[in-house]
Amino acid sequence: MAKTKHNNFLDTVDEIFTDAKNQGVFHLYTEDEAYSGRHLQINGKQLYHFGTTGYLGLEQDPRLKQAAIDAIIKYGTQFPLSKTFVSFVLYKELEEKLHEMYQNPVLVAKNSTLCHLAVIPSIVRDEDVVILDHQVHNSVQSACQMLKPRGIRVEMIRHNNLNMLEDRIKALRDKHSKIWYMVDGVYSMFGDVAPLPELIQLLEKYPQFHLYADDVHGMSWAGKHGTGYVMSTIKELHEKMVLVGTLSKSFGASGSMMVCKNKEISRYVKTFGGPLSFSAQLEPPCVGAAVASAKIHLSDEIYTMQNEIANKITYCNSLLKEANIPLMEENQCPVFYIPTGLPSSGYNMSKRLMDDGFYVNMGIFPAVPVKNTGIRFTISRHNQFKEIEQLVDAIKYHYPRMLEQEGRTENEVRSSFKLPLIEGNNNNTEKEKDNNDSDFKVIHKTSINEIDSQEWNALLGSKGIFDSEGLKFMEKAFSHNEKPEENWDFHYVIIKDKVNRVIAATFFTVGLYKDDMMAPASISKQIEEERLKNPYYLTSKVVSMGSLVTEGEHLYLDKEGTDWKNALKKIFAIINEEQDKAGATMIMLRDFEDTDSELKEFLTGQGFIKATMPNSCVIENLNWNTTDEYLSTLSARSRKHLRTDVLKFESFFDVEIKDTVTDEELQRYIKLFQNVKSRNFDINTFDYPTKFFKNISDSSNWEFMILRLNESAGEPDMKDPLAVVFCYRNESNIYTPVFLGMNYEHLDKYNTYRQVIFQCLKRAKSLGSPKVYLGLSASLEKRKFGARAIPKVAFVQAKDNFNMEFIETMAVKAN
Repeated sequence: MAKTKHNNFLDTVDEIFTDAKNQGVFHLYTEDEAYSGRHLQINGKQLYHFGTTGYLGLEQDPRLKQAAIDAIIKYGTQFPLSKTFVSFVLYKELEEKLHEMYQNPVLVAKNSTLCHLAVIPSIVRDEDVVILDHQVHNSVQSACQMLKPRGIRVEMIRHNNLNMLEDRIKALRDKHSKIWYMVDGVYSMFGDVAPLPELIQLLEKYPQFHLYADDVHGMSWAGKHGTGYVMSTIKELHEKMVLVGTLSKSFGASGSMMVCKNKEISRYVKTFGGPLSFSAQLEPPCVGAAVASAKIHLSDEIYTMQNEIANKITYCNSLLKEANIPLMEENQCPVFYIPTGLPSSGYNMSKRLMDDGFYVNMGIFPAVPVKNTGIRFTISRHNQFKEIEQLVDAIKYHYPRMLEQEGRTENEVRSSFKLPLIEGNNNNTEKEKDNNDSDFKVIHKTSINEIDSQEWNALLGSKGIFDSEGLKFMEKAFSHNEKPEENWDFHYVIIKDKVNRVIAATFFTVGLYKDDMMAPASISKQIEEERLKNPYYLTSKVVSMGSLVTEGEHLYLDKEGTDWKNALKKIFAIINEEQDKAGATMIMLRDFEDTDSELKEFLTGQGFIKATMPNSCVIENLNWNTTDEYLSTLSARSRKHLRTDVLKFESFFDVEIKDTVTDEELQRYIKLFQNVKSRNFDINTFDYPTKFFKNISDSSNWEFMILRLNESAGEPDMKDPLAVVFCYRNESNIYTPVFLGMNYEHLDKYNTYRQVIFQCLKRAKSLGSPKVYLGLSASLEKRKFGARAIPKVAFVQAKDNFNMEFIETMAVKAN
C-alpha cells in the first residue's frame, strides 16, 4: 500500500494567516510619522493602541532613547564580532547590573528565541527527559525539537495539570537523570500563570525534577527590581531552576537573558551555547538602552511604574466584570483575552473595534485551538483610564451584535472555552427558534429508514457505498456490538428552503477513533506498543462526515442560491450539538476537492482547518469491450506496464465471484484482510466488527471476489486464496472495491495487487458499471490503469490541540 500524504503544518498555518490577512486583521502596517506608544495609525485611521507588549512603556522613555543614541554615536550601529571572542564594552556593565537585579549569574543573549536555542540543547543531557506544558511558548517548543535527533524523549502534558505532571515524574524518574518541565511564567495568549508554589513543592519532593521557566511576559511590571512575575512569586531562585527573561517588551530595550543559581550551568552555556557563539551580539544602541533600563529597574522608580500599571489592570478588570463581558482569565497580568469562539467571530469583533478606533490583537490557531479564537488586548502605562473605559464600552456594545451577526450564542462560546454558562440565557431559545425558522426546513434523523430512499439516492446515492441500501447495511453492522469502537451513531441531515428545494444534505457518524489515525506510520507503531497494554490509549470520540468505511462526496450542496452558507451553519449546529452529547473532541468534514476557494474560506472562518488526504482514485472510462480496446485507452507506458506486470500473470489466476460464503471461508478472508490492515499504519484505525463481513453474505449489493493461483502457476501447496476483495455495487450500478485482503507470501512474484485492480475493472465492465471507485492512496499504481487521481482534503475542528500536539512530540529519532 502506498504511503499517505500527510498534511503540512506550515501550509495549514499559511492558509489561516492568509485568511486573517484577507479579513484585514493580520500583516498590517503602521503609518505614523512618529510613534508615542499611545496611538497607531493604520489604513489612514488613528487607533488607540491596546496591543503592545511594552507593558511599562519604557521603549518611549527619554533616558533609554538617549542612551541608545549615545551608544550609536560612540560605538556605531553594530559590533560585528562573536561574543566567543570579544564582547562589546557595555556588555560588562549590563551583565553586572542584571546580576545585581537577580543576585545570580546572568547570561545575555540576542533575543529570547535564540536564548532558548542556546540554553536548552546545552543543559538537557542525553540521559534526560523533557516535559512540555501544552501552552508553553512556541520558541521553547521549537528549541526542544533540536533534542529529538539526539534521541532525547520529549513529552507533553495538559496545561497546568499538576496531577498529570506528577504521574509522569513518577513514571520517568527511574529511567532518566533529570526531568525538565518547561513552562511560561505568564502565558502570552490567555494571560494566565504557572502554578509556581506547587511546582516548587515538586522540586523539593523529587530530586530528578527540574524547572525551566520562560518569564518574558512577566518582566518588569512585577517583582523586586522588576525581575518578573516568577521572582515575585517564588522570591528566591531555586537551585534546580533555569529562568529566561527578556530585555525587550516591558524592559524597553532588546535582548534576552538566562538566570540560574548554578554557576557551572551558566559557564557551560556561555562556553558554547550554539547561537551565543555563532550569532552576532546585541547592537550598541540595544545594549545602551538596556543599561539605562536596568538602572531604572534598580531604583525605586520601578515600583511607581508597577503601581501605575497595576491600578490600570485592576480598573480594567472591574469594568469588564461590571459589563458582564466574558474574560478567559481574571488576574493582575496586563494581558486580557475575550473569547469569541470561531475565527469568523474573531475577525468580526476585531474589525468592529478597529472601526471604532481601537487596535487589539487576535488569538488564533496555532497559538490557540481553532475554536478558542478570541480578542487579546493588553494594558500599558501609555493607556489612559478614559481610553480603557471607552474600549470596554466598545466591547460591551459590539460583543452581542457580533454574536447575533455570526449566529452564535454567548453560552456556545463559553462552552468551547469551558467557562461557566449563563443560566437563563435567552440566546439559546432564540437559536432554537432560528433553527426552525421560515427560511429553512431542517430534517435530522438517526436512521436511514426514516429518510425517503428515492430522495436520498437522488442526492447522494451515486456517490459511493452510501446509497440507502449501503447505509442500512452499515447501520446494522455498526450497532449492538460488544466493543465501543464497533458502535457508531448515524445522523442524516437534509436542509430545504421554504419552497422545498434541497440546499444541503449529508450524513455523519459519531464513533471512537485512534488519535494517530493520520499520523506518520512510525508514530502509530510506537503508540500501538502502548495499546498492547491499554487498547484505548490516545483514542477519542470523533464526529465525521461520512464514515471510516465510506469515501466520496459525502456532502450535497446546491451553491446556485445565496443561502448555502446559512444551510451549512444549520448542519454545523446539529453536528456541534451531537458532539457535545457524545463528548467528542473533533469534527471532521471529509473528501472535498481542493479547488473550491469560496467553500474553503467559509469553512476556515467557521473554525475548520484544512488537512490533506490521500488522493481518491476513480476509473471513469469503461467504454471498451476487449482487453485490446482497454489498452488503447491508456498511455504507451501504462500499456507496457499492464502487459509485463499484469497480463503476463493473468493466466495463473482463477477469479471467483461469490454472493455468500461459509463461516470457514469468511474467517480465511478476514485473516487476509487483517494481513493488509496490520501493515498499513498510514491510516491507523480500529479493526472492524466480524459482523460487518458476515453480513455481506446477506446483502444483494455486496459480493466477494476471490483470486486463487491455478495449477499452471506451479505452486502445488498453494490452496488458499491469494487475495479477496469485498466489493459493493450501489443503486447507480457504480462498482466499489471496499476492502482488500492478501496473502503476502507470493505478492511480488505474481504482482497480486495489480492483478486485483485489473480484475475489479473487468468485473465492473461485465456488470455494465459506468465507473469504479478504487479508493484512497496508491494513486501512482492506480493511474497506470487509467484512474483519475483526485486530490482530496478534509476540514477538521478540534476542541483542543492537545492530543494532536502530544502525538507530534513523539517523533523522536531512536538511539
